Amino acid sequence: MDYVAHLQKDKKLAVTLGTTVHELQLRKNIPLRLMASIMSQQLSTKVASVIYRRFLALYNDKEPKPQQVLDTPFETLRGIGLSNNKVAYVQNVARFCIDQNITDKKLQAMSNEEIVALLTQIKGVGKWTVEMLLMFSLGREDVFAIDDLVIQQMMVKLYKLDASNKKAFREKMLKISTKWQPYRTYACLHLWRYKDAVPDL
Repeated sequence: MDYVAHLQKDKKLAVTLGTTVHELQLRKNIPLRLMASIMSQQLSTKVASVIYRRFLALYNDKEPKPQQVLDTPFETLRGIGLSNNKVAYVQNVARFCIDQNITDKKLQAMSNEEIVALLTQIKGVGKWTVEMLLMFSLGREDVFAIDDLVIQQMMVKLYKLDASNKKAFREKMLKISTKWQPYRTYACLHLWRYKDAVPDL
């Protein structure tokens, strides 16, 4: 992969690279991926997977379109294990995607910044959620998840950064990440994976 040689130029990041090579995927039905990411927030992977399977079961195990989700009674969605807030946010996504005619093709033609600006208009959808969508559903190679707690922890550890002044800390993180362009998504993937491999955090 092109990105490995590029990221190895940063000697501190290089220790996280290991032998795993990450490949990004372009997935279909992006509105549904956004709903799924809201459902999974603050849950373990296992619990999130159970809830998502229950969600699909409401639609005969087929991926629903936004209109189908909007037509599903609030209580039915509550019944699969979602909180009131999450049901409201999932419905917000469905409604927004219908109103704005959000399609995979439309999103694929937009820049990362345009997608963040568009989707964070939805109540319940934050910048971090959209960044995860860009990485894991739209296959974008140059996304830096600056607000991700693990990314912050790993950069404090690797680059000996001081996180006490939030503004200065973010500026330093951004400056370091510019060295990783245009492959910042891969750098994040390796930082996440390295965190799992390092027990002393």
